[in-house]
Amino acid sequence: MTDTRRRVKVYTLNEDRQWDDRGTGHVSSGYVERLKGMSLLVRAESDGSLLLESKINPNTAYQKQQDTLIVWSEAENYDLALSFQEKAGCDEIWEKICQVQGKDPSVDITQDLVDESEEERFDDMSSPGLELPSCELSRLEEIAELVASSLPSPLRREKLALALENEGYIKKLLELFHVCEDLENIEGLHHLYEIIKGIFLLNRTALFEVMFSEECIMDVIGCLEYDPALSQPRKHREFLTKTAKFKEVIPISDPELKQKIHQTYRVQYIQDMVLPTPSVFEENMLSTLHSFIFFNKVEIVGMLQEDEKFLTDLFAQLTDEATDEEKRQELVNFLKEFCAFSQTLQPQNRDAFFKTLSNMGILPALEVILGMDDTQVRSAATDIFSYLVEYNPSMVREFVMQEAQQNDDVSKKLTEQKITSKDILLINLIIEHMICDTDPELGGAVQLMGLLRTLVDPENMLATANKTEKTEFLGFFYKHCMHVLTAPLLANTTEDKPSKDDFQTAQLLALVLELLTFCVEHHTYHIKNYIINKDILRRVLVLMASKHAFLALCALRFKRKIIGLKDEFYNRYIMKSFLFEPVVKAFLNNGSRYNLMNSAIIEMFEFIRVEDIKSLTAHVIENYWKALEDVDYVQTFKGLKLRFEQQRERQDNPKLDSMRSILRNHRYRRDARTLEDEEEMWFNTDEDDMEDGEAVVSPSDKTKNDDDIMDPISKFMERKKLKESEEKEVLLKTNLSGRQSPSFKLSLSSGTKTNLTSQSSAANLPGSPGSPGSPGSPGSPGSIPKNTSQTAAITTKGGLVGLVDYPDDDDDDDEDEDKEDTLPLSKKAKFDS
Repeated sequence: MTDTRRRVKVYTLNEDRQWDDRGTGHVSSGYVERLKGMSLLVRAESDGSLLLESKINPNTAYQKQQDTLIVWSEAENYDLALSFQEKAGCDEIWEKICQVQGKDPSVDITQDLVDESEEERFDDMSSPGLELPSCELSRLEEIAELVASSLPSPLRREKLALALENEGYIKKLLELFHVCEDLENIEGLHHLYEIIKGIFLLNRTALFEVMFSEECIMDVIGCLEYDPALSQPRKHREFLTKTAKFKEVIPISDPELKQKIHQTYRVQYIQDMVLPTPSVFEENMLSTLHSFIFFNKVEIVGMLQEDEKFLTDLFAQLTDEATDEEKRQELVNFLKEFCAFSQTLQPQNRDAFFKTLSNMGILPALEVILGMDDTQVRSAATDIFSYLVEYNPSMVREFVMQEAQQNDDVSKKLTEQKITSKDILLINLIIEHMICDTDPELGGAVQLMGLLRTLVDPENMLATANKTEKTEFLGFFYKHCMHVLTAPLLANTTEDKPSKDDFQTAQLLALVLELLTFCVEHHTYHIKNYIINKDILRRVLVLMASKHAFLALCALRFKRKIIGLKDEFYNRYIMKSFLFEPVVKAFLNNGSRYNLMNSAIIEMFEFIRVEDIKSLTAHVIENYWKALEDVDYVQTFKGLKLRFEQQRERQDNPKLDSMRSILRNHRYRRDARTLEDEEEMWFNTDEDDMEDGEAVVSPSDKTKNDDDIMDPISKFMERKKLKESEEKEVLLKTNLSGRQSPSFKLSLSSGTKTNLTSQSSAANLPGSPGSPGSPGSPGSPGSIPKNTSQTAAITTKGGLVGLVDYPDDDDDDDEDEDKEDTLPLSKKAKFDS
């Protein structure tokens, strides 16, 4: 079966309320005799076996979700789901289900009021409400059944909720809970569990207000301890009262705020730990619970934010040197949780929140905390700093630039007084913590590197008419911070090999290189000046000798990013310092291993060839050709040699280069006629001219201009064909004698003169002198010397006529004399006659 519209995955819900994948197949609908009705059938795409056979019952509640998902329950604890590959297939099957149940396919759930006729519905709406059984121990089972039967119908849910609100029923049920616990009535406790769980699924804020009140919430949690599916009850109340402790790092004077914090913690605990994982249908029924927690958090943040005394005391104790370490850790953890709560705020409220923290001096406080020795405190402070950077990096940048200006002013005054000062900027503290991370996996360093990248990313920098944040901040960063970032790199690359090559150091240097590579890509003259003036690339390429492949690849990626810019300032720096040498050495040391290092280096040279970076091409061939000439499993290096030879030929024959330009420009000015049509017209015209007795070539028109242009081309092609014939002979001998393993030896001489071996295999590269249709190649215009044999001329006739065609010039007759020698035999015989 190849119809992807009907391709589905079958899922079933297990006992842990997790979805299990039962297989992939194709779904269809049809009448099944055994089930006596229309059914859904899913056959496995692997072997055609039957994955699912489910009758579409008129009373089963089917639900369509997210356009590609259909879910339903076949039994009390057996939920099924079909996940479609395409929306169209889901819509088709949904229409079949709705057709069987007599429903409009526009609905997303087929259970609404399935059993109610219009008359019954009117009666229900006009009736005063649902009558609840009296709240007695003997009627708990009846109450549980009533709640369960009301959940499928929205109208009945509404009536049940109103009845529970009006009669104060929840408090009566919780009184029964105490009775059942005292009597150890396990059956009654199981019924209460089902009742309370059902009340949660009614999704009513008014009921939650009652259940989560100070007097009721612990009893509600107690009811939810007695899950009938568990052999032993949970001990949630014991955990909340004995294990979980509420700490006031700064005394909270507002009792309402304190009560709200307690309530939010407990409700969050109910949602995360007490309530069972909701089924597909129940998930949407708990949306009000999520909202309850959300608005509680918003309220808590707002009340704390308005309490100026609380925040003032908080930041004062954070920065006070007299505060003991344990107290400071509690303060920082509180501030971290405070910021985490703020993530639930709406954008305008979050703006006000962070503005308040900024006004209270959160960044200077973080600077003090990050300068401390306690790693746990520093870790929490880093998390707080990450909230600030992610929310408003411009605020952080403005602070560090103002701090630098203040430090500069102070330094000038101290210099006048001949006093030295140690000014550590906040951003330098972040860099130092990244460099000094003691975690073997460098988890903190990775987080800090991400924050630094956000801060130096020009994409989120502001630009106004009077102020350009990018220019100002990058100028500050490269002046005050870049030397701190590159310090471990420079310290570890003073020799030809990394001085320290352990795994943790390699990881750290890889992070530094990742950030520097980001700077090369996104910054302009700042990073260029820094790399060239500090000779950074040479130091980075020392890491190519690392025993850790990932670090060597990071160094190579850094250089590849520089070359990818095609900036001649970088190129001159690379050539002057011979910075291809470490790359070529690494390539040769890698030997014949086909790995990422091999591919990455070849890709870099291929980029230089394809992009025709002339300066780097010449530099590589002149200095490293002897080391690379025997690499023939790719054509990259031979292609580079061809590029180099083309450049040298142009330099030696400037007239040839200008001729190619003329040919190329004329070629692009041609009209829309095809080559074949023009060839035919040319030959037909020649024959007509000959019959009329007109001369094809006028000897007097062989002017000096013809000799100046065509002779260099002829000489060039003679040399080219001679060289090709010699190389073919060498290649033939090599193939006959058997190729030996090359012994690579790196040559750094600037005047290397070598011939390209295996020229024939590389000559077919697009745009190379040996490829058809390229200027100056066999089969191209102006490339056939006068003494070329007729056989060769026959193979190149199309090239002569198709590309060198001067219908508007007065020198056509001059060229026809040369063309006579290259015409087909039959044509030439006709002329001779």
